Amino acid sequence: MSGLPPYASTGQRVWYYSFRVICGVIFFFLIAPILVIIPLSFNAENFFTFTPEMLAFDPAGYSTKHYQDFFTNSDWQLALRNSLKIAPVATLLSVSLGTLAAIGLSQSHVPFRRAIMAVLISPMIVPLIISATGMYFFYSNPYIPIPFYGKLELPFTLTGTYWGVVLAHAALGIPFVIITVTATLVGFDQSLTRAAANMGAGPVTTFFRVQMPLILPGVVSGGLFAFITSFDEVVVVLFVGSAGQKTLPWQMFTGLREQISPTILAVATILIAVSVALLFVLEMLRRRSERLRGLSPG
Repeated sequence: MSGLPPYASTGQRVWYYSFRVICGVIFFFLIAPILVIIPLSFNAENFFTFTPEMLAFDPAGYSTKHYQDFFTNSDWQLALRNSLKIAPVATLLSVSLGTLAAIGLSQSHVPFRRAIMAVLISPMIVPLIISATGMYFFYSNPYIPIPFYGKLELPFTLTGTYWGVVLAHAALGIPFVIITVTATLVGFDQSLTRAAANMGAGPVTTFFRVQMPLILPGVVSGGLFAFITSFDEVVVVLFVGSAGQKTLPWQMFTGLREQISPTILAVATILIAVSVALLFVLEMLRRRSERLRGLSPG
């Protein structure tokens, strides 16, 4: 009753508890698949269902053999190495380009800011299958449009290459960086950059010494979102990648389509743990950002 004032009407009380019940049902609906996957990943049998031993909590019904298979199987380890090679580089490109774009678009004198912002964040809005199709056709025959000339075709292709997948994932991660950094720049005091310029600091020095420390939580948050996007992405890499760039989600998709292996559940559980850890880091960064901007006492 602490959340309700003593003078609340009957309708307000009904809505107060109904709202919490609705939120609880939605939360359970979202979290239930995760609660099912985690125990199934410890199944001692090669099944996707709970065995009688598991339901009876018999230790014989549980095993870590699927986790052992993940860490010893060459196909899974190759996919993990590919993901760890692609995601960090794609994240670095996303953070670099997205941060610069957000800072530029935060300037009031930039023309057509809203239109440019809409174009830059369009990969978040356009269905992924459409983006993947467009990337495939462009990477198959890349060219540079030249006004009054037409197009200059490049003497190479990006389909089936490491850099093709990296650039595609970077394009998907840039919108997340732009949004988080732009949100951080909303509370940034522009007089600090003017004061640094008056003290003789150049634009580069001002950025790294004054601006970057204050917007760092937004930059890191965007980088984490970009990393998660690249690490979990499967549609684009199916279009622009090859067998040499088979990532962890691709291997999981292959396992579901060609061979039903409970190792997929073990990999999913590991990815869930990583995602929870990253979300915890994001929450810590959000609180730090609020403290730096004076929005919370500590």
